[in-house]
This record gives sequence, structure tokens and C-alpha cells, in this order.
Amino acid sequence: MVYRRLVIALLYDVHGNLPALEAVVADAEAQDADRWVLGGDYALFGGWPAETVARLRELRPAVWIRGNGERWTADPGSAPDNPVVPGAIAAAWAALGEETVTELAALPAGVEDEGALVCHGSPPSDVRSFLPQPAEDEAELLEGVAQPRVYFGHTHLPFRRVSEVRGIELVNPGSVGMPFDGDPRAAYALVHPDGEIEHRRVAYDHEASATRVRNFAEPWTETVARRIEQARMDV
Repeated sequence: MVYRRLVIALLYDVHGNLPALEAVVADAEAQDADRWVLGGDYALFGGWPAETVARLRELRPAVWIRGNGERWTADPGSAPDNPVVPGAIAAAWAALGEETVTELAALPAGVEDEGALVCHGSPPSDVRSFLPQPAEDEAELLEGVAQPRVYFGHTHLPFRRVSEVRGIELVNPGSVGMPFDGDPRAAYALVHPDGEIEHRRVAYDHEASATRVRNFAEPWTETVARRIEQARMDV
């Protein structure tokens, strides 16, 4: 019997943006994706927290890890105290409920999957991460990593590069729900059976997703709505 190797879809930083997720899932399935790696930050900041988690649970087979969003929602005291994050955490907690919040926070921070290390920010941290250009702390963030490839997110910047640290390949699929590279289209990546990485972008009604968040009319929502609209962090 000949077994077909799977096409894997890497979905990171969905942030409760259900229309973006639906667009990405449809695109990935059209590309014959039949396995999913889910890289954390599933619900926080979005207009559809519970609905997004429910939709993600329908994707099978799937590997799940937690991001800082899941950790913060379960433990608000560990999150930044600024005009955006505490209010967004309260909204996500209210939408998800204690059982789901606890379940998501209990997911592993990292796993190995088919020879790659899957994490959210970097192997040692869910908030420290890699950038398109090498930084001084890259060797520290990759210390002890034996896998030749690392999948990560957190910065919402899609890229792939080979690190000078032992030639480890760094792959950021970008953000499904809130890209920060100036392109509001949903971002994700495919891993093809030969190991090739394909970054993909999918158009969806991002303005409607921004309006959904803005209509909550809470102090944190205007900033998040602008980030969805402009695909930038600094707004």
C-alpha cells in the first residue's frame, strides 16, 4: 500500500477573526490541505472568540499549542497593563467561559511535529520572537534546539529564512486574523509533501471584521479595529 504524504496548513494568530479563518480554511482545503498545525492566539482581540475556537475544533487532524493570548486570558495578572489588553482579555473570558479558557491555557507551549519544532513566539518564550532580519538574541532563542525547522508566529509578519544559528530554518506563517505587514489579507502557510513552504494570502471582508470589533464600543476596541483595517501594529 502506498501512503500519500499530507499537505499541512500552518494557522497562527487567528485572534477571534472568524471570517478570516473561514477564508483561510476554504483556501487551504482547495490546496488539498488535510492536516493542521494551530499555533496559538486563537480568540483574544477578535469579534468572534467562541465561534472561532469552535470552528478550529472542527479541523482534524490538528496539532494545537497555546500562545500568549491563551496564557493571558487564563491569568490576566501576567498580561500587560495598557489601554487594550485588559479589556480584550475580559471580553474573551466572558465569551469563552472558564472551562474553555482553562482548557486552552493547558495546551503545550511547544511540540515537535514531523521533525519541526512548533512554538508560538520562540522555543523559550511565547512573547519573545524572531524578526525577518536576525537580532542579537537569536542564538539565545535557539539554544538547545535540535530540529532543523521552527514554526512560530506572534509578530504577525510572514517570512521564511535560514538562521546563522546551526542553519535552522525559521518559518512564520503570518497572522490569519490580524496581519501586521500592511497587507490586510489573511495570512497562512502550507507545508507540501516535499517539505516546501508556501506562504499564502487570502482576501476577505476585513472591514466587516473591524466593524464587528468596533461595535463592541469598549475602550480597547477602536485600536484593534484599526489594526485589522490597516494591518499595522502601530495605530
